[in-house]
Amino acid sequence: MNPLHGLPLLEDLPDIEGRRVLVRVDFNVPLHIGIDGRATVADGFRITAALPTLHWLLDRGAEVMACSHLGRPAAARDPRWEMDPVRERLNALCPGIELGENLRFFAGEKANDPEFVATLIEGFDAYVNEAFGVAHRSHASIVGPPQFLPSAAGLRLAREVEVLGGILACPARPFVAVVGGAKVADKIEVLKALAPKVDTLIVGGGMAFTFLAAQGHRVGSSLLDPDHIADCRALLDSGLDILLPTDIRALEPGGTFGPQSGGIGPRGGVKVIEKDLPDGWTGLDIGPESAAAFAAAVRPAGTVLWNGPMGAFEDQRFAAGTAEVAEAVAQCEGFSVVGGGDSASALDELHLCEKVDFLSTGGGASLAFIERGGDLPALEALRHAPNAPA
Repeated sequence: MNPLHGLPLLEDLPDIEGRRVLVRVDFNVPLHIGIDGRATVADGFRITAALPTLHWLLDRGAEVMACSHLGRPAAARDPRWEMDPVRERLNALCPGIELGENLRFFAGEKANDPEFVATLIEGFDAYVNEAFGVAHRSHASIVGPPQFLPSAAGLRLAREVEVLGGILACPARPFVAVVGGAKVADKIEVLKALAPKVDTLIVGGGMAFTFLAAQGHRVGSSLLDPDHIADCRALLDSGLDILLPTDIRALEPGGTFGPQSGGIGPRGGVKVIEKDLPDGWTGLDIGPESAAAFAAAVRPAGTVLWNGPMGAFEDQRFAAGTAEVAEAVAQCEGFSVVGGGDSASALDELHLCEKVDFLSTGGGASLAFIERGGDLPALEALRHAPNAPA
């Protein structure tokens, strides 16, 4: 089935010339604080991703107001998370767009308060959701407006649904998924959803150690989720082709890791160890043998989906595994999709963003889309908008 079936698109909006359109964007971008204390946008990828939709609306004579959250303020105005630096970047890229204040300054946003929804949409004639990165949230600005206004998915949001829905429904084979990150608890349901769809599942990052423990290996002081060992064992016993690290780049007992700060770097010896880690040693990256095996499985894939780093790549001592997998994804012979978040950050650091076929704007949202079989609260709300196609 077409992943976009029933989803109202921009062309489904009524005439918007001279009308006011509210656009929910995801401008939750990283900020850089200068030595003068002034905040500027450090990475504008999410802003530039929304520009085609904003220009589409402006070109058709609409008055456009964008709204977004930024950071994690505690439902109250916080100067650290005011939208001024984002507004400055947006004005430089797309003059003529108004940008409201941080939505999460208002308790009604996360609570999906009907009164806040009414305030939010007052004076607007239509609504567009261009915020795939938060499409898995049932927040007021996401699910509220389509109940009352003609609504549409923005160009980027529609493309996200089309691409992710397409690879789930009919991927080119072999379909290889590379999943990393810290905690297996955050992704075990995604792995279960991917298991019947992929030909090979590659597991790296901190979450790999729970799988290794399920095989009976010792993991030292590495991240371990005892509550999900049984889930990992069930996946390993399912018959699915699962690649796990065979060697680990580990930090000696008492060592520290992380980015260099103030001229002071992390400390401690690093050693490559095969699978079983001695007590006190912490696995923080896949080893060279594992990185080569993972890359060899990725390059010839018909479809590759990557979400999550292979190690603590913010520390250069533990960045090699993520870098080799990123290079392989960029070199993949088939269709490559990277699911935002830390994977996107790694690609950006390696200057490989232009070498993948699709870079998602949503890390958590792309995982939720997979876990829920292609539906999200934002999409459900749009499909019930008054102008949604039958």
